[in-house]
This record gives sequence, structure tokens and C-alpha cells, in this order.
Amino acid sequence: MTRLQRGALVLILISAAALRLTGLDWDGFQHHHPDERYITWVATTIEFPALRSTDWAAQWRPETSPFNPFRWPPGAASEGIVVLQDQPRDFAYGHVPLYLGVIATRLVERVAPWLIPLLPSDWSLTADVLNGAGRIEFHHLAAVGRALTALFDVGTVLFVFLLGRRLYGPTVGLTAAALLAVTVLHIQLAHFFTSDPYLTFFAVAAIYFMVAAQQAGASRAANPRHNGAALRLALAGGMVGLAVGSKFTAVLLLLPLLWASWVVGRSASRRWWPALLAVGAAAVVFALTNPFALLDWTCPPQAVGGFLGGVGETLSRSCYAQNVMTQNGMVRGRIDLGFTRQYAGTIPYLYFFEMLVRWGMGPVLGLVGLGGLVWAVGDVTSTMRGRHGLMAIRDHLAENPVVAPLLWVIPYLLLTGSFYVKFLRYMQPIVPFLLLFGAAMLWRWRNEAGRRAAVLVALAGGAIYALAFVALYGAEHPWNAASRWIHANVPPGTLILSEQLDDYLPVTIEMDGALRLRTDYPNAELTWLSLPDAADDAAKLDENLRLLAEADYLTVISNRVYGVVPRLPQRFPISNQYHQLLFDGRLGYELVWVGERTPRLLGRSLRADTFGWPGLRPPDGVAAYWQEQAGLTLGRADESFIVYDQPLTMIFRNTGRLSVAQLRAAFDLPGD
Repeated sequence: MTRLQRGALVLILISAAALRLTGLDWDGFQHHHPDERYITWVATTIEFPALRSTDWAAQWRPETSPFNPFRWPPGAASEGIVVLQDQPRDFAYGHVPLYLGVIATRLVERVAPWLIPLLPSDWSLTADVLNGAGRIEFHHLAAVGRALTALFDVGTVLFVFLLGRRLYGPTVGLTAAALLAVTVLHIQLAHFFTSDPYLTFFAVAAIYFMVAAQQAGASRAANPRHNGAALRLALAGGMVGLAVGSKFTAVLLLLPLLWASWVVGRSASRRWWPALLAVGAAAVVFALTNPFALLDWTCPPQAVGGFLGGVGETLSRSCYAQNVMTQNGMVRGRIDLGFTRQYAGTIPYLYFFEMLVRWGMGPVLGLVGLGGLVWAVGDVTSTMRGRHGLMAIRDHLAENPVVAPLLWVIPYLLLTGSFYVKFLRYMQPIVPFLLLFGAAMLWRWRNEAGRRAAVLVALAGGAIYALAFVALYGAEHPWNAASRWIHANVPPGTLILSEQLDDYLPVTIEMDGALRLRTDYPNAELTWLSLPDAADDAAKLDENLRLLAEADYLTVISNRVYGVVPRLPQRFPISNQYHQLLFDGRLGYELVWVGERTPRLLGRSLRADTFGWPGLRPPDGVAAYWQEQAGLTLGRADESFIVYDQPLTMIFRNTGRLSVAQLRAAFDLPGD
């Protein structure tokens, strides 16, 4: 690498860090992301085994260990939260991020007293990460976890460069790293203490070491045991173990790992030893970092989601296996859950591609990435022309190091793209590779001026969208802003309704030097999304109407419900009418507050259309709000992309005071 290239890499990594570390307090540490909230909740009870303990066995016994993610340990407590005592818990997340977050927090607690006096008190690093603000453990864990996630994602940018340099040269590696640095999906997920960024980091690192091992051991004349291939394979296996320990989907990394092992073993006297070394390293690292995936068989047996029948029921005694099977049943649509019904009617593969291009990567980077994948497959297959026979094709492919990343990307895309559940974050583990292939594609253009222009357009398009997206963190989270309005305008003791699966407002927040409490306001939940099909009947309607008649205020803080129920009239023949009646004012509720925060480009909001897909007309107050807030509507968005950090939030007041009978009259009921 030249000095200029080294400087460019440093600039890319600094830019990536700045984009990911900006806005760590994006929700005021109110824990508005439910997965992060649960992981942090569990993290407050995690204590690593004490080496000098008088009862070493108890620390590893599933029922009593404070190190076990699958049970609430007896006697556990943490300020400001409720910790269940000696109860099982459904921890469906990777253990590696959980343990890393706890370790990082404990290290920060040790060094903070020395660092805080040396740094400005108003820095987020000082107040939040080092906890100069004196937050309780539940909030401090989230701050450290988010910072750690951001740093891991910067590490992903670095490994993409290293992989690109090894496969295509430093220019392509730098371009791919720069494109990934400004990819919005990565920037957003780096703000959450959740599993996907860790899986992505370890997956990219694993592929890098696989390619390095292949290149070191590909020559039949060389001895892989003495040229570094063995060490690289062991590192690759270790990274695979950490990736699987972050999220079980990473088990697909065994395909390229076995391929790389075979390539290395072709030049060895015993061809089986590289695979044994690599898979053994993966297994050992997984066992060491996820011990209770192997130790805890205390869960009641049950058949989960129709998975393997009796075999599934037996495996489900393992708490880890039970959670994996439950997640499999969820993503396959075998388990009917309210928060997954949003994917009814979505097209496999195409929905993911649409969301990547429209939101996750943006149009420019999205097209570059998807085009790069097609190009990479074509580039590999084109070199096989003239090769006859499977053995000849296999031996030729063994000489191409691009095969290893493709053996991760293509099976992962084929499997994940077929899921019924299509959370956009599921695509993150392959986005770095899409951009790597896209960068290589751009630099392979024959026309030099065209190459440079295309790269500049890709970088500019990604950077503009990234800066627009990060701008949203400069505004207060809508749920916090709505809470301030409630505390200032609604008397304590007022009943406020929320919708199923949404958090309820207000949150506890400090105003004018005083702590205003959520518990000052009673809450009840409307259940339009529950009890579908034949159970969506008059009894369910009357129960919800009773709450509407009784309450004074109603919050609709996301499109989790109104984005789904109106789209499924066959499953919700009565409930599907509710939201349009509410928005039109026919239920006696008036919109009194609306707020949002969105990516902003040149002073204009880039907002999602949450009303068009379910076929709804927005309330007049929302339409007026949008007219005042100049912006562009970019079409539908995956709910998981907008609900945590950029939800449209509405508060309605019961001004009509309609009775249950009057409310029921607004609905078109069967038999009327």
C-alpha cells in the first residue's frame, strides 16, 4: 500500500466511527428497542464465575448460575428494574454479544474513575459510556453496549478492506470499505446493542481468514503445515464459532469453512486434518463462549413450530435448541405472531431487495451491491468455460478464492430470502460482500474515466444518504417528545390507551428539574392485532370499544398495528375498519399531537409512507403537519427499519365522549 492509500484507510475508519458513534443516546436511553431492552435486562444479572468461589459447581449449575442466560439467577437484583427470581427466561439472542457487553461494561467501570477527570464532562464518551452522568446499571449497560456495537461495525469496515485487498487489490478494498462506511443499514444497526452486527463482523473476519488460508495452502507443492495455512484455518474456525455464538444462522459458514479446508488439504498428506482443525476450532470456541448452550437441558420438552415432530420435542429439552427451533418456526411462519403478520403477502427475495434498495442501502449503493453479486457469480462461472467434467471444474474453482465468500452469500441469501419473516436486519451479514463485489465490478469497467465516475457516484450517493440519515439523531425521539407533551398537558391519573405490541406513553422523563413518572398515568391496551380469524368478533370489538369509551387519550406511536390489520380483512373482518374510523374522527377522538423525526436532505424530510400500503387516508392533522414539514415520501418501509428510531407518533383526545353503542354503530358488522 502507498502512503496515500494508508491515509485513505485511516480516513475511512474515522468516518465510519463518527457515523456510528454519533447519537448513541438516540432514545435518551429509554430503551425503545425491545430486543436491546431485553438483552440489557438480562445483562444486569450476568456475573462471571469467581475463580476463588467456595461453591464452584453452583456457578455452573443451570438453576443457580449467574452466568446462564436461560434462567433468572436466584437473588439477582439491579436498581430501577424488576428482576424475576429463579425463573426460566426465553433468551433467543446470541450469547457472545451479551457476554462481550457485560465484559466491556465491567472494564469501563474500572477505568472510568481515571479517565473522567481528563475529559470534557459534556462529551457522550464521558457522560454516557464512562458513566460520568451516574446512570443506573440498566442504562449504562445500554450505553456501553451501543458503543461496543459501533466499534465492532467499524471493525467490519476494516475486515472488508483486508478481504478486498486480498481478493482484488488495495484499490477495490478501499472502495468497498468506503462504501460500507456510509451504508445506512450498518450505521443504524450499529446504534443498537443487538446480535446482527456481531454476527456480521465475525462472518466477514471468518471469510477473510478462510481466503487467507486458501491462498497460503493452495499450492500442492507447499506444505500447509508450515506456510501459515493451518493457523489461518484455526482462526477462521474460531471466528465461525463466535459467529454461531452471536446468531445461529451463522452455521451456514460451515460451507465455506469446509471448502477452504478441502482446498488447503489438497496439498497435505492427510487431507482430512485441515477440516478437523477448522471445525474443531469452531466447536471449541462456540463451547467456551456459549457454555450453557451445552449445559442447560432444564427446559420443559415441547414440540416447537412443527419442527421435526418427536425429535424436535426431545431436542427442546435443551434451552438453546428450544430457542433455535422457536426462532425457526417464527421465521418460517409456522408460529403465528402479531409482530410477524406484517409480512403477509410479501414476496420472498423481492421484498428484501426492495427494502435494501429503497431504505437499507439506498438506491445507489443498493443497485451497486446487487449488481456486484450478479457480476461476481458471472465472473466466477465465466472462467469455467472449456472445463469438462466435475473434477476439472472443482479443481479450477479451488484456485479461485472468491468461491469462499460466494459459498456464504448465496446459501445465506437463498435460505434467508425464502423466510416468511423478512426483518431488514437479516440482510446485514451479506451486505459487506455485496459492496465488495460491487466495488470490484466498478473497477473492472474497461473505460478508465467511466470507472472513476462510477466510483465517485457510488461514494457520493452513499455519503449523501448516510449524512441525511444521521441527521435524524439530532432531534428528540418522537416518543420522548410526545411524553413531554403528555406530562405538560395531561393531568396525572388520566387513562391513556396504547395499542398492542407498542410501548405505552408517557415514559419517565426529567422536566424542569423534576422527574415526571410514567406510573402517574394508568394504561390499558387495545388488542386489534390479537385474536384473528373467527375470534375477531363482536366480543373482541366490544371489549376494545369499552376502553375507547372510558379513556381520555389514545396513543398510536407506530404503524405496528395500522400497517397490518387493514391489509388483512379476511383475518380481521371487524378490526380492519378501526383505524380509518379513528383517523376520520368518527370515533370521537381528535388528533392533538403529531411528531416524527426522519432523515433530512437539504432541509427536506425523507419519510416513509406508513398509510399507503394498508390503504389508509392519514388524519387531517398529519396531512397538515406534513405540509408544514417539507419532505419527500419514499414509499413503504419495512416496519423494523423505522419503528425504533424514527416512528411517526400520534396522540388523540376523546372529545366526542361516545358511548359503546355509538362507537359500535360506526362499524359495519356481519349480520347488520
